[in-house]
Amino acid sequence: MARRVPSASLMTVNIESALDGKTATLRLVQRITGEHKMRRLFVVIAALHVGTLGAQSARSFVGADLIVFNATITTQSLSIPRASALAVKRGRIYAVGSDADILGLKDNNTRLIDAHGRRLIPGLMDAHVHILNERNYNYEVKWEGVPTLKIALQMLSEQAKRTPQGQWVKVIGGWSPYQFAERRHPTIEELKKAVPDRPFIVQYAYNVAFLNEPAMKALGVGTDRFPKFAGTVFEKDSQGRYTGVVRANTFTLVTLESMVPQPSYEEQVNGLGYIINLENRFGVTSVIDAGAAQGYPDGHQPLQDLARQNRLTVRFPFIDLQFGGSSELVDAEINAITQRSPVSPRENLLPSVAHGHEYEGAGEMLRLSLHDHENFDRPAIVIDRDSMVRYITEDVTKLVKRRIPFRMHLSYNENITPFLDALEQVNAKTPLDGLRWSIEHAETITPENIERVKRLGGGIALDGKMAMHGDAFVKTYSREKALRTPALRRLVESGIPLAMTSDGYRAGSINPWIAIGWTVSGKSISGSEILATDNRLTREEALKLWTTGAAWFGNQENDIGKIEPGYLADFALLSADYFTVPDDQVKNISSVLTVVDGRVVFGNGDYSDLAPKLPEVIPAWSPVKFFGGFYTAK
Repeated sequence: MARRVPSASLMTVNIESALDGKTATLRLVQRITGEHKMRRLFVVIAALHVGTLGAQSARSFVGADLIVFNATITTQSLSIPRASALAVKRGRIYAVGSDADILGLKDNNTRLIDAHGRRLIPGLMDAHVHILNERNYNYEVKWEGVPTLKIALQMLSEQAKRTPQGQWVKVIGGWSPYQFAERRHPTIEELKKAVPDRPFIVQYAYNVAFLNEPAMKALGVGTDRFPKFAGTVFEKDSQGRYTGVVRANTFTLVTLESMVPQPSYEEQVNGLGYIINLENRFGVTSVIDAGAAQGYPDGHQPLQDLARQNRLTVRFPFIDLQFGGSSELVDAEINAITQRSPVSPRENLLPSVAHGHEYEGAGEMLRLSLHDHENFDRPAIVIDRDSMVRYITEDVTKLVKRRIPFRMHLSYNENITPFLDALEQVNAKTPLDGLRWSIEHAETITPENIERVKRLGGGIALDGKMAMHGDAFVKTYSREKALRTPALRRLVESGIPLAMTSDGYRAGSINPWIAIGWTVSGKSISGSEILATDNRLTREEALKLWTTGAAWFGNQENDIGKIEPGYLADFALLSADYFTVPDDQVKNISSVLTVVDGRVVFGNGDYSDLAPKLPEVIPAWSPVKFFGGFYTAK
C-alpha cells in the first residue's frame, strides 16, 4: 500500500477507493524523524483502508433468499444446539442463530417467514418407499387415516356412484383393519352393498384381497387366467363357491393390479405430483424409491416429466429392480445400467438439484425365489438355506465386482442368517471394501446378526409395519415376541447405520408420524401395547432415524438431517410441537410449511398461500379429487 521512503522525506500514499474505483491521493506533509512516528503513519493508512473496505461492504451486501425466524428449531447440531432463525442462499442453509442475528442478513429481496414459535425440524427422509409403483394412484380410494369402517364403506359407496362404466372401484394397501374403531375387516357383503354395480378390489397390505363377482370374472378366478403363485388360497363357502376373499402374498397381489384398467400416461404424471405433495404434507423432503414393477429407465419417465414441470418437490434417489424375463434380477440390472441406459452408482440424473434423481444401486429383491414375503397373518416364510447361500454368493459377487450397492428384503431372522453366511463368504473372496449395502425390514433380527451386519459394514432400514399390523403379529406369534420386535433399543445402541421407513404405499402407511408415534409410545395404531417399555426410543432417537440416520442410505450424511450451515435447505414447520405433545398425539402431526432446496413446496393454514398451486386432479372422477390421499376429518 505504501512506498518506503527516507525518514525525512515527503510521503505520498495512493489508496484505491472501493466505492468509486478512483484513486485518491493522500499527502502526508510531515517529517518522519523516528520509528515511533512511522508507526503512527501506518496506523493512519490502515484506518483509511479499513474505512474503504467498510464502505465496500455496505455497498455490496447481498441478503438471504429466505429467512425463517421466531421458530423453535431442532438443529440436531452439537455445535448449534439452540436457534430460532435460519437463513438460506442458493438452496443451502448458510446461517443459523437468534432472530436478531439472522434478520440482520435480510435485504429487500429476502422472503421472510414468521414461524410463530412453531417447532422446526430437518426435513424427513423416507429411505424405503415405493412411489414409482403407484401409477394407479388417481384411480384408488385411500383408506389411510380413516378412523372407522363405517366411514370407509361410505367412501366406497360415494365413489361407486361417480366411477364410470368400464372402470373399477379400488382400495390398494396403506391401511389396516386395526385402525378402525370396529377393529375388523369389511365383510364381502358390506363391500357388495357399498359397490353394487362396478367391479371392485379391496386389498389389505400384501395379505388379502376382496373381490366381487364382476371382478372375479374379469380376473379369471378359477381359470388358468388367474396368476398362479405359491401361497394363494381362494376362500369358498359351504357349497364350494368362491366368496371373493383371496389370501395371497406379494407376487399374486401385484399381478392382479396389472390386470385391471390402467390410467393414461398423463393421469400417471398427474397422480405422481399428488403423491409427492402428500409426502411434503408430512414433512418428507427426501425419499429413496425402493424398487418398482417397471424399472429404470422406462418406469422413470413420469418422474422425469414431473421434474421438467418443476413439480418434483422431493429429492429422489432410487434403487432399481429389473424384471428381465428369462434373466435373473441381478443380470437384468447389470444389463440395464451398463448397456440399455448406462448410469453409475451415485450418479445424479437431475444435476440441477442435489440428489435430485440419483441411482443408489440394486434391490430390494435380488432373486425372486429368495423373497421372504412379510405377512404377519401367517407364519414366516423360511427360504431354503442352501438356495440362499448359493444364489446370494453368485449374485452379490457380480454386484461387488462392479461396485454396485445393493439392498435385500429380509424380514425374518431365519432368512437373515444364511444371507449373512453367504455375504461373509463373498467378502472373504471379493472384499466389500466399503460398498454400501443394507437389509430392509429385519423385523426379527437377533443381536448376533446385528453384530454380523455391523462387521460387514452394512446398514438396516427398518419400517413401521408393526405399528400398522402388530396386532396381527401378536395373534400369529405372541405378545411377548411382539414386545421385542424389532429390537429397537439394541439396534440404536449398536451404532449400526439405521433408518426407520414407511415401506409405503401397500405394506405400510406413508405417514411417517404413525411409525414415529409407535417407536416412542410402544403402541400400535389400534392403541395396543406392542413394544416393551425398555425397547422404545426417545423422541430425539426416533427423529434421527428419519433424518441423520436415513441420510446414510442415500450417501447424504453431509447434506441432510441437520439445520446447520452448509446443509441443504430442507426443513418442515410442524402442526404441533413434536417434543411436547402427548405420546398418543404424535401420529397426528403433519407439516404446515415444508421447504425443499430453499423453496416452499407445501403450505397449510397460515402458510397455504406460500405453496405452489397444484393442477386439477385427472380424471374428473378420481377418488383423489374428492378424498385426497390421506383422510382428514371434515
